[in-house]
Amino acid sequence: MRFNKILALSSLLLAAVAAQAETGVTASTITLGQSAAFSGPAKELGKGMHDGAQAYFDQVNASGGVYGRKIILKTLDDGYEPERAAANTKQFIEQDEVLALFGYVGTPTSNASIPAVSKAKLPFFAPFTGAQSLREPFNRNIFNIRASYFAETEKIVQQITTLSLKRIAVFYQNDAYGKAGLEGVTRALKKRGIEVAGLGTVERNSVDVSDAVAKIRASKPQTVIMVSAYNSSAAFIKAMIAAGSPPSFWNISFVGSQQLVTALGKDASGVQISQVMPAPWDETHAIVKEYRKYYLQDGKKQWDYVSMEGFIAAKVFVEGLRRAGSNLSRDSLIRALETISHYDAGGYFITFSPSSHNGSEFVDLTMVAKSGRFLH
Repeated sequence: MRFNKILALSSLLLAAVAAQAETGVTASTITLGQSAAFSGPAKELGKGMHDGAQAYFDQVNASGGVYGRKIILKTLDDGYEPERAAANTKQFIEQDEVLALFGYVGTPTSNASIPAVSKAKLPFFAPFTGAQSLREPFNRNIFNIRASYFAETEKIVQQITTLSLKRIAVFYQNDAYGKAGLEGVTRALKKRGIEVAGLGTVERNSVDVSDAVAKIRASKPQTVIMVSAYNSSAAFIKAMIAAGSPPSFWNISFVGSQQLVTALGKDASGVQISQVMPAPWDETHAIVKEYRKYYLQDGKKQWDYVSMEGFIAAKVFVEGLRRAGSNLSRDSLIRALETISHYDAGGYFITFSPSSHNGSEFVDLTMVAKSGRFLH
């Protein structure tokens, strides 16, 4: 009798451990959580990242899912505010019990979520940020599929200085994102013995750029590198053009390229943007063909770099799910993702390892033509 009781207790304990190990997983579903800006000035970034990912997950689900499990991507709006992102993360972990967090948008929002992520030991996959804080120090739970801001700003500065332009100012968002980009620019310039000519800031979710325009114009720059979201960047460029004799303008990928072009209208011509994803119109890449087939199939959406990133992030994540096998858990998923080496997503390559979760260093440079199209 006593042996039977011990056996029953052991079975219960094993069941409890198994249940805990499979948080966010049922026989028929895999649940993920995404906190992003779905309202406010940065809402198109959240929408694009979500819609691109959902397009890929939809076609996987339509084909039977992964080992018979369909992927559910739950979303919560954080308005691009870190406090709300932290609260959303807590809800995903403690109430929704998701397997992983996917496609968060922004540096301050991601940074605010990492303490809870580290405590719960769940995967934090493909944040839409290139900040070094998501790369150093190494965190086993964080997986990046895009190049860092250091890689982007290095390529921009390399291009600018090749043109013998040395008076370089920086317009940046006054938060963790903007400061991460500023650090990248400063680092790249220092390497070449150049100092930043002028600085101007804008607050997150604001388009009050008057002070930044005054300060940067006073520095008489030949070019301005911009580290902000599309609305504030557009406001700054328009104000600089209106003030006369504008410099050339560079943005890093987080700006939301298509959204910036739309906001600028005719003033977009000549604006240059670094990109960390393949051009979403260039069908020489198999991943672009796949993206356009599934993302544009309803005829209502338009291509853009943000949804392209969401689509690729979803594809790499599903590859991790498949490698994890049918006995899926947070830990088995992390271990499976770490086996992805030189993975070809269709012309875009990802490599993770147990010591590095920075999947790509791909950076492309683009310019907006008078037609509004991107040249690369």
